[in-house]
Parts: sequence; structure tokens; C-alpha cells
Amino acid sequence: MTIAGSARRGIRRYNSAVGGLWDPAAPGVLRLPSGRLVRGRGLSRPLPGGVLPDFGLYLLGQPPPPVDWESVWLRWPDFRLPADRPAVRPALAAAWRRAAAERVEVACAGGRGRTGTALACLAILDGVPSSAAVDYSPHAVETPAQRRYVARFPAA
Repeated sequence: MTIAGSARRGIRRYNSAVGGLWDPAAPGVLRLPSGRLVRGRGLSRPLPGGVLPDFGLYLLGQPPPPVDWESVWLRWPDFRLPADRPAVRPALAAAWRRAAAERVEVACAGGRGRTGTALACLAILDGVPSSAAVDYSPHAVETPAQRRYVARFPAA
């Protein structure tokens, strides 16, 4: 797990203080049962307009491009499972906690398989049974191995 520092901490506090969470109707924004909002997206597409993330969790086989907000990179090759499996739950738990008060995005290159798998795991952390978690990111978990990973992801 790699953590990139942020030069935007003062801006992040200002934006969050004026209600700077994601617009629930914006593309890629997922509302978890707790009300937390998380944006899933593909890094191969242009950054959406509007507000910037406060925190990003990036799921790629190689380091992501630098960003102006705090981020964590999990080495996760395309169509596969995370390379450092023990690092996944702590990274997702941190993203879940932060989503209560900050704009959190989860992204891989295409914004589907790895992102969908991670969003389904976030739903589990939010109290969704693992048997229903894939439904929180329909058509996004791409491989049988990713479905099994979600089914076995520990809630606690």
C-alpha cells in the first residue's frame, strides 16, 4: 500500500465544511445504506467536472498518476485479485470511514471490475450481507474470482 501526500488539506476542510460531499445524482456515485457516498470511476476517462475528491483509493497493476489529493494505491492487476491481500481490508476500511465526512473515490483503469469489487466490499463494511453486496455495483464485478472474493470478504 502506498500513500501519496496531499497539498490540498486546507482546501479539503473548506469544501467539506460547506457540504462538499458528492452529489448523489452524479455519475458513478454510490449511496451505501448508511448514507455514505462513494464515487467509482475509470482512470482511463477524463476526470469528471465539479468538485475534486478528498481521498482516492486506486486499484491498478502499477502506480497511478499523481493527484492533488490524498490517495492510496493498492497493486491490483486487471481482471485479477489484489496482489497484497492483507492490505485491502485496512485500505477499504479507511475509505469507508472517510466517506462519512469526505469525498472518497475508488478507481481502476476502466472503472468496472476492480472498482466494482472494491465497492461491493465497501457495501459489506457498511452492513450489506456478502450475498447481496455485488448488487451494489451491478455489472461491475467482472470475473468469477472477483465474485468469490466479495463473497468471502470479512465484514468485521
